[in-house]
Amino acid sequence: MAPSPHTLSIAPMMDCTDRHFRYLARLISRRARLYTEMVTANAIVHTARGGRDLARFLGFNPEEHPVALQLGGSDPALMAEAALHGARAGFDEINLNIGCPSDRVQSGQFGACLMAEPALVAACVRAMGEALAATHAHIPITVKTRIGIDHQDSDAFLDDFVGRVNAAGCDTFVIHARKAWLSGLSPKENREIPPLQYDRVFRLKTKFPHLAIGINGGIKTLAETHALLAPREGVALDGVMIGRAAYDAPYALLAEADRALFGDERAVPSEAEVAALYLDYAEREATQGVRLHLMLSHAVGLFAGQPGARAWRRALSRGHASSGDPSRVLAELRARIYSRGGCHELAA
Repeated sequence: MAPSPHTLSIAPMMDCTDRHFRYLARLISRRARLYTEMVTANAIVHTARGGRDLARFLGFNPEEHPVALQLGGSDPALMAEAALHGARAGFDEINLNIGCPSDRVQSGQFGACLMAEPALVAACVRAMGEALAATHAHIPITVKTRIGIDHQDSDAFLDDFVGRVNAAGCDTFVIHARKAWLSGLSPKENREIPPLQYDRVFRLKTKFPHLAIGINGGIKTLAETHALLAPREGVALDGVMIGRAAYDAPYALLAEADRALFGDERAVPSEAEVAALYLDYAEREATQGVRLHLMLSHAVGLFAGQPGARAWRRALSRGHASSGDPSRVLAELRARIYSRGGCHELAA
């Protein structure tokens, strides 16, 4: 059986999964599905209506495909309009955020708090689907959500939410296998304190076998990914989404992913080769006015666990803090990468 399009994906993470990190991730894995940071529908629509450039929100490199746009919002009309802009920009998927519990997100009436309003979520999904269908933009609308919120965290609550949103036109769900507390915990604490309940996601798949169900939350290795993709009592999930582990140590997590999960036997560049390619990318972007620190910060974990990793982090930190000529900063970083016997390595 061919792998699902969502077999492995990197979670949308604020201040992390911008287009620069996504480019870095794609240098390592050709197959993992990438997601933008959450972008509010309101920001996209108001920018477009004002005649301003949408690249700030919707810009990405062609190399990033397959790449999904994650939207936040709760106004069906605005969501539909934003989805159209995402489709025109060339995204492969529109994902609706129903998982973020931050106060800022709740104040905008979107994110995890919308689990309590399945009819409104369904209306958003339906409006987006109808808008895309009217323009023949046949890209999937997906939902990333939690297993519950506050004391609304029963199987029946999750089943009802998924069933009603599915009826509106969504057939792919990524489930963060923790509930969210809408008050009393920070977003970071909400990623760590509510216990993981992977069995809940498998039970959901049992009840909705026709849906594509992916799992997210606490997954840190390819071994854990394999375990979660393996059938349990005849039930197999359709994908695994990894968050912080993929950002903190992208090469360690992704280098073997294409071969192990997708059967893709093409050679993967070494860490140092990836670093050299990414520095080339950073130099091109810097000539277009992109600030160097916005790109260098994403490469901190590239050599995680390898000799010389600490020196690399220090060099990046100096480059991050420098206000000097980007070419000089990049030359100093390149000096840490050298070629011996035709293979790039990292200078310890």
